[in-house]
Amino acid sequence: MTTSIIPPSNYYTVTKQDQERSSYCTLQWRRGQLLVKAPGQVFQPYLPSLDNEQSLVKCLKHSPVSLVRIDPKLGEYWLKVWANACEQASKPVFLRIPSAEQLSKQGSLWRSLQRLFDWIVALVFLLAVSPVMLILVLLMRVDSPGTFFEREWRVGKRGKLFRAIKFRTETKDKQKVTPLGHWMRKYNIHNLPKLFNVLQGEMSLVGPRCYTLEEAVRLGSGKQPELNKLPGIAGSWELGTNPDNKLHLDSQAS
Repeated sequence: MTTSIIPPSNYYTVTKQDQERSSYCTLQWRRGQLLVKAPGQVFQPYLPSLDNEQSLVKCLKHSPVSLVRIDPKLGEYWLKVWANACEQASKPVFLRIPSAEQLSKQGSLWRSLQRLFDWIVALVFLLAVSPVMLILVLLMRVDSPGTFFEREWRVGKRGKLFRAIKFRTETKDKQKVTPLGHWMRKYNIHNLPKLFNVLQGEMSLVGPRCYTLEEAVRLGSGKQPELNKLPGIAGSWELGTNPDNKLHLDSQAS
């Protein structure tokens, strides 16, 4: 029988034996949100399924949780475990970071206009480069077997985790960069598919750095508020050319 993640009315104090079995995190229920925190003394049921991703998926699917917030202190490994589980269970997942300041109505209107601008420009640009992307897919089929795209966890607006999309540049075992992948990295065109993230509202054309989970875990408390902002192309990618006339789409991460 699958154990469900349940509201606090059914919580009890975790025993020492239970903590020894599963001590990497504690859970706290808060108004439909599940907070996944570093180990501590809180009231909660013992859930052995927390150590198994597939069991965790079943728990989340059968729970009344509306969204999950994860403490960055848990580390990159457990963040990925929970992110993958939440993705399969169709539950939105966020990093637990300091809240952003209240934004004015004028700022909200500006963001709506910027979102519209981003969507239109990204769509037009995708249509323009679609022949290039199709050729790259065909070349990848010849160059090396495997999937055409990679989907990497990144941190978006208000700490929400999403999958950034890019062309695969390594072999199936991810131990060697393919000849085509080396060329795509040289000109940074392996990041063209990230325009789909812009269409989905997960990135902007212009904005701050788009952090990976590894980078977000290492951020100090003073830098964590930056994760509240919508990450952008400029700085994360830069649409344009560098001094060597190379197309430059991602100046921060490969």
